[in-house]
Amino acid sequence: MTGTAARQAHLKDETDLMADIAAGKLPEVVFYKPEGDLNQHSGYASIAAGDQHIADLVKALQNSPQYSNMLIVITYDENGGWWDHVAPPTGDKWGPGSRVPTIVISPFAKKGHVDHTPYTTVSILATIEKRFGLQPLTARDQAATPMTASFDFAP
Repeated sequence: MTGTAARQAHLKDETDLMADIAAGKLPEVVFYKPEGDLNQHSGYASIAAGDQHIADLVKALQNSPQYSNMLIVITYDENGGWWDHVAPPTGDKWGPGSRVPTIVISPFAKKGHVDHTPYTTVSILATIEKRFGLQPLTARDQAATPMTASFDFAP
């Protein structure tokens, strides 16, 4: 909540993010959501400005001293199928909903690979839980497929 110690400790602005990227001081897991005109939301945001913003952020991450151990997942929080040509699959009120594009960028990403595995946004959490040996938070992430088919972790 606004004004709480937890928010102050865990939610940072983009300036902090960029400084941590450059210094190689990112924590093990970071979520970032562009705001305003950069969020690519239909109806008011600039797709071109949002694309450039994400490209600049990815470039900064790739130039980070931490990049050799990094997974970057770019996805969207939309529902309603702005970009999809098929009807969404059925599910409960939380999903699976419409398909959303997801891009993975990493030294571990399979080169030239298109992963056709059905995932949900909770698959991101399942991937984090698998990576760090964490217990699932809910039955939903316990049932989610981790995104491991997109990566090659072999040395």
